[in-house]
Amino acid sequence: MKYPPIPWLAYACLALSTSLIGSYVGIAKLLLLAFPVFLLAWLRFGLAAVMMLGWLGKSPDEAPLNARSRWLLFWESFLGNFLFSVCLLYGLKASSAMVAGVILAGIPAAVAILGWLLLGERISRQTMLGLICSVTGIAMVALERAEPATGTSAFGALLLVAAMLCEASYVVIGKQLTAQLTPKRISALINLWGLVLVTPFGIWQALSFDFSAPSASHWGQLLFYAAAASIISVWLWMTGLQKVPAAQAGVFQIFLPLASALVGLALGEQMSLFQAMAFGLALLGLLLATWPKRVDAIR
Repeated sequence: MKYPPIPWLAYACLALSTSLIGSYVGIAKLLLLAFPVFLLAWLRFGLAAVMMLGWLGKSPDEAPLNARSRWLLFWESFLGNFLFSVCLLYGLKASSAMVAGVILAGIPAAVAILGWLLLGERISRQTMLGLICSVTGIAMVALERAEPATGTSAFGALLLVAAMLCEASYVVIGKQLTAQLTPKRISALINLWGLVLVTPFGIWQALSFDFSAPSASHWGQLLFYAAAASIISVWLWMTGLQKVPAAQAGVFQIFLPLASALVGLALGEQMSLFQAMAFGLALLGLLLATWPKRVDAIR
């Protein structure tokens, strides 16, 4: 019996991707004070499209896009970029932060279930235990931050469940795409689809927007947001997905709230003992889900 090699580079890419997302959430919130939702999304996709023009062409060893790949790219962008953002933003408006955190904590489990249904990936007992620990840990963090009144409507909760399923679909569809396309080309093409989908709404809000109102700082933050959200984090995620099953990749979503908490600590916020224990449980889940399992030695 022996252990298979650990894909350290792939794990690092997944962890860095979700950590980056968690760290720029605060910047996105600041930008929403200066730009309306759809205009911000339109500018983000547009700027990223310009920066990724060189990534659109296929590599010499890459097969031409077939009909299946085109549909996967469309659904990857529609579910993971467009619909996820709409459901999340409007779901947060009709829900409490606590309810949102608990619902979104289910993303790793949703990824594992969709990976089993759509990709035929087996979920071992060890991976399942890791998923339970991770989901429980993230949910505990959300509960610790609960406010006295939930203020959540049924419609708001449904929107958050839809956002969770959209994000899980993004992981599973991305896993299929990495078998056919390079991470750079996937990143560029799904960003381009995102630009196409949001353009009508972006133009509608741009017509009544005063572009002289945002400060130079806002425009600088927008450039960073476009590069981080549409280019770097997506490329890192797709690079990691090439070598890691969807169920294991989904567990790396724990780095999103963890990165947000670390940014908060850097800004002077306090972390309670309960939150530290919850993050410890989530990290234990990650360790269990990614720890190599023994296989028969090749004779």
